[in-house]
Amino acid sequence: MGVQLRERWGGQPLWARWVLAVYLIGFLEGACAHFLDLIRGGFHAYAAFPQVSLQAFFISLAVLDPLVVVLVAFVRRPGVWLASGVMVLDVSANWIGNWQWLQDDPAGLLRPVGLLPITLFGLFVVASLIPLHRTTAMTRRKPQAVMPSR
Repeated sequence: MGVQLRERWGGQPLWARWVLAVYLIGFLEGACAHFLDLIRGGFHAYAAFPQVSLQAFFISLAVLDPLVVVLVAFVRRPGVWLASGVMVLDVSANWIGNWQWLQDDPAGLLRPVGLLPITLFGLFVVASLIPLHRTTAMTRRKPQAVMPSR
């Protein structure tokens, strides 16, 4: 398993390895943040958002973010697509949920934690989707040598 993993990562161009590493860091941070929110507040951790659909989505990120991490760590194409889908929904949900706050205090967008980094990371993930999809498509597992039976 370790050899195959090294081959999959090693089969990627340097830029793709860096992009995948940024994905891993971003989604690990997101997973940890959502786990901590759930530990602190339980299922009501996101009660500040009046929309139940947003609350449910943010809770689901405690499962989706780690799933992206696993798929990306194994350099799987579905992980690249799932990462983009999660980030489109995450950025949209954060903007919808924080719209009133943003209208009241537009300078709050410039805070280093919150809406700005989530939006920038989401744009990065979506912008890298097609190139990363193409390069991960080129990485195929090599057939294993079959030992002759005696």
